[in-house]
Amino acid sequence: MSEHRQRFQALLRELFQFDSADLDFGIYRIMNHKRDVIERYIAEELPKTITDELTRGMLAEQAVIRRELDYALEDIGKMLGPRAIDSDGNLQQAFHETPPGARYLRLRARQAWHVARGVEAEAFETTLYNHLYSFFSRYYDAGDFISKRRYSRRERYAIPYNGEEVHLHWANKDQYYIKTGEHFRNYAFKAGDVTVRFAVADANVEQGNVKGEKRYFFPHLKDAMWREDERELHLPFAYRPATAADTAKNGNNHLQEAIIGQAVADLPKHLDAAPLAVLTTERHRNGDKPVTTFEYHLRRYTRRNTTDFFIHKDLKGFLTREFDFYLKHEVLNIDGVETTDE
Repeated sequence: MSEHRQRFQALLRELFQFDSADLDFGIYRIMNHKRDVIERYIAEELPKTITDELTRGMLAEQAVIRRELDYALEDIGKMLGPRAIDSDGNLQQAFHETPPGARYLRLRARQAWHVARGVEAEAFETTLYNHLYSFFSRYYDAGDFISKRRYSRRERYAIPYNGEEVHLHWANKDQYYIKTGEHFRNYAFKAGDVTVRFAVADANVEQGNVKGEKRYFFPHLKDAMWREDERELHLPFAYRPATAADTAKNGNNHLQEAIIGQAVADLPKHLDAAPLAVLTTERHRNGDKPVTTFEYHLRRYTRRNTTDFFIHKDLKGFLTREFDFYLKHEVLNIDGVETTDE
């Protein structure tokens, strides 16, 4: 499998949030039911579709030429002897006028014509996967599709405009803005045979539209509840401003990260062996440092409740329009096409 295909498939798994397969709530639970279908499409159906497309047109003719060349070489070996063609595939001059020799030369000339025009299936497949990767990655940023219509190197972006006298436009005009703070949705994930649930038990929020002090998530490890019969761990949180004691203990800089680090260090003091074993397994690595399952989900939970995001109103329509624009300006290069011969 080519590295270009693997890179594009890795991007698709990121777009479909395969790293969230252990989450067990909301849209993630629905996605988990379709995870196998999506993986089968990415790993099997998509490459097959692309391979089928590559066997059509000039590439199909190229495959036929290669097959006919194999037959022609076999005929030459039988009729003219094994020394009629050298190691570089050149036919001896004395056999140029013979029927099998003339056929072989015609096929070689047709193959050379295709090669001269760069129509090589392997190179074309690489180019295709590179374009697919470039297209999807140029709009995707940390979970959002950003509506930035690329135009050229000088004028980097274009905007949709239909000749109105006055036209107002902004980058996320066709998206809904979602403010996540203060909703405090429950967060659940599975680690082995254990289900872990995070929930805010105490929230100190601003009243009305008044902007107050910055607030942080504090896990109450001493109040964690382990249900052996259901194999569930419930961990409550407080959402409140930091006190003088909190800043004295953790410092003022990157306070939420410091709280997470302290919780990871204190975890063994408050949990039974069963939930502790699954929460302290390595989830992934950050350089040389292992990141445990508990640390990974704790950081993700605090971020998703304090980070606003956008939902596209019509993602399919947007990508369809952008793909048409991409083909004309990045793949075909309309300016170059207009100056070439037929």
